[in-house]
Amino acid sequence: MPLADHTLTAEILVAAIGKPGAITADMVADGAVIVDVGVNRVPDAADKRGYRLVGDVDFDAVASKASAITPVPGGVGLMTVAMLMRNTVTASAGKR
Repeated sequence: MPLADHTLTAEILVAAIGKPGAITADMVADGAVIVDVGVNRVPDAADKRGYRLVGDVDFDAVASKASAITPVPGGVGLMTVAMLMRNTVTASAGKR
């Protein structure tokens, strides 16, 4: 069964595939909420680093269909760090 058969039925789609642009506009239902967890380096000669960061979702194509979408970079990364810090503090205090 093709991936799109599953993604088109999703109201909330979390992409963590590890492949830049793997989720395209034709794979997303109108009005879906897209959470792009993927972080991929792609070559970019225009950037001083020689690469740029992109997600697993083709952001430009999908953004017009989605009701909400997280950017890469700047999306869920900050929340990931915050929760890691919270868990570290909780673990150091001996709480579960």
